[in-house]
Amino acid sequence: MSEAIRKAQKDGKCNWIRQNEPEIWRKTHKFLQVSGFLNFRLTRRFADSLASQIGHIPFNYKKTRWAQIGELNSLLFPVEKEKLPELVAPGNVLGKVCAEAASETGLPAGCPVIACGSDKGCETIGMGVIDESMASLSFGTTATVQTTSRRYYEPLKFMPAYPAPIPGCFNPEVEIFRGYWMITWFKNEFGYKEVLEAEKNGLAPEQMLNRLLARVPAGSLGLMVQPYWGPGLKHSAAKGSILGFGDVHTRAHIYRAVIEGLAYALLDGLHKIEKAGKIKVREVAVSGGASQSDEICQISADIFNLPLHRGRTFETAGLGAAIITAVGLRIYSDFAEAIAGMVTSERIFEPDPEHARLYRKLYRRVYLKIFQATNNLYKEIRDITGYPEKA
Repeated sequence: MSEAIRKAQKDGKCNWIRQNEPEIWRKTHKFLQVSGFLNFRLTRRFADSLASQIGHIPFNYKKTRWAQIGELNSLLFPVEKEKLPELVAPGNVLGKVCAEAASETGLPAGCPVIACGSDKGCETIGMGVIDESMASLSFGTTATVQTTSRRYYEPLKFMPAYPAPIPGCFNPEVEIFRGYWMITWFKNEFGYKEVLEAEKNGLAPEQMLNRLLARVPAGSLGLMVQPYWGPGLKHSAAKGSILGFGDVHTRAHIYRAVIEGLAYALLDGLHKIEKAGKIKVREVAVSGGASQSDEICQISADIFNLPLHRGRTFETAGLGAAIITAVGLRIYSDFAEAIAGMVTSERIFEPDPEHARLYRKLYRRVYLKIFQATNNLYKEIRDITGYPEKA
């Protein structure tokens, strides 16, 4: 735990500036998220949505306000109160486009700027996830599973449920660092053939990689991947692993095992959310770049053994922000009405019962035991090699 605290403090940009550039910190007028800075450029007002306050900042997530003196995050990330922006509830007007911003952007002066939320929070709304009967899967560079709840609870201890863009709600979340960046990793390290074929045929390399998935049966003939390609805050020594190699395995098996491993990790995250919240999720929705692949969506539906909804657009963060804005401007009376009018499922992937049974056995009897069996070995590797670097 002490290392996790040190890493969190080290990642806090306010701490680095205070320690390394004290004169700059003394002259700093406001300490903002990127969203807050953009809001200021648009409106000349130092204000930001409280649903955008995700990061190494002095924010009390349970009470959805700036942390007060003595509270944990005020100790980890000390920022003077006067340096912090005003917080605005999502859906409310936080300012209007100023004349300077209008001249630079082409937006009409006086146009209202609505407080929205974080990218993942907006994705969740953009997929229509407004209660705990459904979960949102984000197949992006960082993979996440989250739901929308009116209660605050932590699926992983000390990892907060973030404020949702729906006022009064939270987004309990589990995050897989690196996530579907692993597709890029595989493409760069093992997919040269597919990259060349894609260039020749005018296709995206990922479309060629999808063909690898179709060559391999469910379960990848026992090849298992634990996708910890980047250590997390809770497991700072963790590494990825590929288990179960045999002479039958090819590049295609490795690629499918990577995709299956990511889905196993997200399923594990969903189970942590369900346990902490004492809930049962009935269906999942997916967005993000990798969700464009029918093969990846079907594998995920089989591993979750739940219907998986894919929206008409995979860029659901933008759609979610539009939904929040539409509610804020009273174009719709509430989020349920806005989602009914703006969110459309392009396809629902139903799980294959035979594949789901196979995946359930591999998940319960193998995947869930990999980290427990290898964690001490990861620590030994770290002590010997110095990687990952200690905080």
